[in-house]
Amino acid sequence: MIEAGRIYPPGLGIAELIHVDARDARAALWAMEEGLRCSALGAVIGEIWGDPKALDFTATRRLAVAAERNGVAAFLIRLGGHANLSGARMRWRVASAPSRAHPFDPKAPGAAAWDAKLFRARGFAPGRWSIVRDAHGQARISNEDAAGRLSMVAAAADRTLVEGERRVG
Repeated sequence: MIEAGRIYPPGLGIAELIHVDARDARAALWAMEEGLRCSALGAVIGEIWGDPKALDFTATRRLAVAAERNGVAAFLIRLGGHANLSGARMRWRVASAPSRAHPFDPKAPGAAAWDAKLFRARGFAPGRWSIVRDAHGQARISNEDAAGRLSMVAAAADRTLVEGERRVG
């Protein structure tokens, strides 16, 4: 059952993507942990619906430890669940926000916007940010706690390593 759609690879700006469709939360957590043990991966994204029994503190702690040990970013997206005890290093709530005004047609939807709230993190203060895509597709992030100051986020770049004249990657 796909409740919230699927990842759109071109939107991530990457060419390679491994997609695993697990039968249940237990299998999804296992696949995530196995992926996090592979240091050749850049990130592992898992999506779990609701509050399955398999998603307990031990499971989230195992994911956090595997991610740290191998230097692979882990993103666990929880949909339709309740906030509960977790071993995650950072916990975010991300929701859609009203789109901005369209520059040419006031009746048309404008740039997409999101509200991101960091509500728990080790070593970081909680905060809230508004994220909007500009006309060039770049994310603009404003922090409400920084008196409305706006900072630009760099575009995703080609992360292929270059060794002398030979490309590695």
